[in-house]
Amino acid sequence: MELRRLDEEVLEGLLMVAVEDAEPDDVMPPVDGPPGWTAERQQAFRDWHRARRPGLTGPLRESTFAITHDGDVVGSARLARRASHDVLETGVWLGRSHRGRGIGTATLRVLLDEAARAGARAVVADTTTHNAQALGALRRNGATLVAHHDTGDVHAELTPHRTPPPSPSAGAR
Repeated sequence: MELRRLDEEVLEGLLMVAVEDAEPDDVMPPVDGPPGWTAERQQAFRDWHRARRPGLTGPLRESTFAITHDGDVVGSARLARRASHDVLETGVWLGRSHRGRGIGTATLRVLLDEAARAGARAVVADTTTHNAQALGALRRNGATLVAHHDTGDVHAELTPHRTPPPSPSAGAR
């Protein structure tokens, strides 16, 4: 598993995985128009990721990465600064056919290393009580989970490694 920065080639691979293996609402903010992966929605997907290329220090204070496994793009991961400079928010999506293989757990480990290099003291993630795979990946990475039973939402807080190793071969590049 590896995280890759999104140049144009990698971005097109990520879009292909999204179109073939995910619903638009699962992988990007809503776009007006008919359902499905319309040309407009595909362009909005590209634009959304391109806007985040400047990374955590850019105007959007967010980075997105393609997740690769065995050389193939299988999903996306993100880190975003919250109001507090030392707290980052994370999110991960994987194409449906790539779930349940430990890729999400491994991705989260690499994101925690990235967060430590960025100076974060905490990483937060939000999911739902029904997302068993996300909850498992969060637990396996040491998350403290707080469930809101009235809404079904779960808030997770993770602690990045205090002394992150140098960028491993499985790290972001």
